[in-house]
Amino acid sequence: MRNDDLALEDLTAIADAIAEGRITSVEATEACLARTKIWQPRTNAFLRLYEEKALEQARAMDRELAAGKRRGPLHGVPMAHKDMYYRKGELSIGGSAIRRDWTAPVTATALQKLDAAGVVELGFLNMAEFAAGPTGHNVHHGHCRNPWDASRVTGGSSSGSGASVAARMVYGALGSDTGGSIRLPASACGVVGMKATYGRVSRAGAVARSWSLDHVGPLTRTVRDNARMLGILAGHDPEDSTTSEKPVPDYEALLEGGVGGLRIGLALPNDGPAALDAQVGAAVQAAADALGQLGARVTTARLPDFTALYRAAEVMVKCEAAAMHRPWMEETPELYANQVRSRMEAGFFIPATHYIDALRLRSHFVKEFLALAMDGVDAVMLPAIPFPIPTIEETDTETKGGPAVLKMVAGFTGLTRPFNTLGLPALSVPCGFDSNGAPIGLQLIGRPFDEALLYRVGHAYQGATDFHRKVPA
Repeated sequence: MRNDDLALEDLTAIADAIAEGRITSVEATEACLARTKIWQPRTNAFLRLYEEKALEQARAMDRELAAGKRRGPLHGVPMAHKDMYYRKGELSIGGSAIRRDWTAPVTATALQKLDAAGVVELGFLNMAEFAAGPTGHNVHHGHCRNPWDASRVTGGSSSGSGASVAARMVYGALGSDTGGSIRLPASACGVVGMKATYGRVSRAGAVARSWSLDHVGPLTRTVRDNARMLGILAGHDPEDSTTSEKPVPDYEALLEGGVGGLRIGLALPNDGPAALDAQVGAAVQAAADALGQLGARVTTARLPDFTALYRAAEVMVKCEAAAMHRPWMEETPELYANQVRSRMEAGFFIPATHYIDALRLRSHFVKEFLALAMDGVDAVMLPAIPFPIPTIEETDTETKGGPAVLKMVAGFTGLTRPFNTLGLPALSVPCGFDSNGAPIGLQLIGRPFDEALLYRVGHAYQGATDFHRKVPA
């Protein structure tokens, strides 16, 4: 590896090269920092960049390795994370104005696990205010911009995570997903994002959006990278009572099984909040054809009523966000962006019976989906975002009103939010580019805690295609 190419390497390749002494953590960190000098002004992906601190940490990692101590499988690898993960004694803004000067009292479990694995922290990344927005707009800290086309949205709410990984400023990043906020930026920016099963990854020490729907997960350049990250993040946490005690498999070791004999149900839904664009449908169909050529048996999936799943999630997120934000909304409502405040205020007017019904119906929805869509198949495949990536201006609800804009913004999560209601694992993988040159992403959906199978399918697909190898110019 030449030093000027290091930032373009995959996370696992860099981690292994550092472990084997072929490169140093300092060299990898310097390569990433060099990329940020070029790409941060273009994308506004970082809210806080810790150059000197990261280099000091990288030097410490190199000293430890020289002394025979390797912390874990990500020793010395530079990353950055969505600005909703607490780091004790440091700023944690959550993309907001209200918490502009707030310091965290604890460190998030996810960060503790990455620390133990040896990650070097470059800083914290831009996001939609309080994780409330599917596009990446942020009126307080500036909109995040897509590395493939600075006029287009990154997807949200993990906007900086998607942009920074796609632009090769970092090798991986943490995001969060309440209605698609890992998968949307992964799809829009051409990277890989995993929303694991509800309860697979601890949310302790992360800013909550909706405790019934929130998921923590990684965004990376390849499926292998993602599998390594999730293997570190996953597992029971006493600080988060919703986490599962199921054993965590070695996701990376299970990648190579191929797809021969696997049954994949393809769905190209054309109803719901947004109609499916023809070129997006064609890209996902081509991906299904590629998997078929690798030995998978592709059939047509039957989906339940996504509108019911979508509306149940809307009720939960609005009610829970309103409850969490009530004190601030009563004291300083003017510090919220208009579209964020209006979404949360709606929760005050939803009857408690509707909220209870939404929670009560979740188990029914899961049983229905498994019995219908997963009947006779190992995974379901469908688009992540149903239309080509629009521009920042086209989706700016602060400056543009009207039902057309609101419908487009709602359409972003039409095919992702249902799986937050269900809590099922969902993996987003790049599968092409639209006529504007912006990425297209597919989703793979599995049974509860079957992330390993989704990774296996995604890895086989990436072995036969090169969309994930494309780099923004």
